[in-house]
Amino acid sequence: MKLIDFKNKIAGTLFAMALLFGIGLSANLTAQAQYPQYPQYPNDRSQYPNDRYRRDRDYRNQDRYRRRSQDNYPDYGGSFNLRQTALNAGYNEGMKAGRDDRNHNRRFEFRDQSQYQRATKDYSSRLGDRGLYQNYFRQAFQTGYSDGYRGY
Repeated sequence: MKLIDFKNKIAGTLFAMALLFGIGLSANLTAQAQYPQYPQYPNDRSQYPNDRYRRDRDYRNQDRYRRRSQDNYPDYGGSFNLRQTALNAGYNEGMKAGRDDRNHNRRFEFRDQSQYQRATKDYSSRLGDRGLYQNYFRQAFQTGYSDGYRGY
């Protein structure tokens, strides 16, 4: 009887070891199958210069005041509507003032314009911060004034 118990214990131990070995082997193969395109370390993306993750991370880490959008105006923050309203109003008013100064043979000086100094044309409190609106407005006014004065 003791021999049968001993054989059962050895068989159970061998079975448990084979089971653990099989699970370990299959876990290793599954991990390799998940990342076939990465050579050894799936989280080390530094060796992939065209990786989208890296480009996005670099873009997000830029200083937001130096980041420029497609319209070449700095991004000071604020809502999209505030920014677009201020840029449109500022550019249009600057264009009018620049054309008027050119037509009357006045010197190139946009800072003397009352619209530039107030910078509140089309502003509404629903848009957000007034100072931020004025910053955008003045940036666009300067560009519009320059274009209008030069005849564009």
